[in-house]
Amino acid sequence: MKITSHCVPCLLRRAVFEACLVDESKVDEVIREGCRILADDFSQTKCSIEVSTKVHAKILEVLGTNDPYVDIKNRCNTVAQKLLPKAEQFVDQAEDKLHAAVVCAIAGNVLDFGIEGSAENPEVLEQMFNELCQEGLHVDEVELIRVFLKPEAKILFFTDNCGEIIFDKLLLREIKKLGVHITLVVKGEPILNDATMEDVEALEMGAEVDEVITTNAFAVGLDFDKITPELKEKIESVDIIISKGMGNFEAFSETDYKPIAYLLRTKCPPVANALGLELNMNVAKLVAKGL
Repeated sequence: MKITSHCVPCLLRRAVFEACLVDESKVDEVIREGCRILADDFSQTKCSIEVSTKVHAKILEVLGTNDPYVDIKNRCNTVAQKLLPKAEQFVDQAEDKLHAAVVCAIAGNVLDFGIEGSAENPEVLEQMFNELCQEGLHVDEVELIRVFLKPEAKILFFTDNCGEIIFDKLLLREIKKLGVHITLVVKGEPILNDATMEDVEALEMGAEVDEVITTNAFAVGLDFDKITPELKEKIESVDIIISKGMGNFEAFSETDYKPIAYLLRTKCPPVANALGLELNMNVAKLVAKGL
């Protein structure tokens, strides 16, 4: 996805949010540095994640931390763990358990912070979870996705936020029942409130999949110039890529890789517009040859 004018105030709003998490006295400096990067690098021919990754790297340098979201990530996981029995019941009672697990996994995608329309805090998910699940899918292409989940199929599953990954476990279990080989991909370094290897190991998510690897880089979404040869080969050879969240969509939508299943909630106008959708829609969309 290309960066848009709407991304500029969003990035600065996130910069202020991150500064307030660490040291409010550095808000002005963070804004100045963010504006410098945007002035030099903003171009609607560039991918949004290229610019946003550069902005976030500078923010962390100014703040003197590599993970301003560490407390929020822990709170996200705590809230999600509390809701897990409810999510498990939602899936267990569903006639189509795979479909229900997709709904739960996307409900967790609401856990984004510091942007317009984002959650105010991790605990808000407790109030929203039932409603999000009852909304179901506004774009429902689960049946098209299911076609690619054949026995012995190879799948790359790119994770997104902490908290959300706990609901991903339910989806991974349902996919694994279909006899597929799943490689879980997490962020190589802390970025926003996204899951890293440390997070998935703490939640024992390796038990749900065949292997866990990282993106090998600091990047919003995915930096295809920094991934390992191993991950590049997997991206090019797997039967289907499952991409969670907006950042991964922003990255993969700039490529020709197919088939890709995008599972996300449209939380910002540029992503919604790129998908031809409205805000706050739960999306399970397949991009494949012929579609």
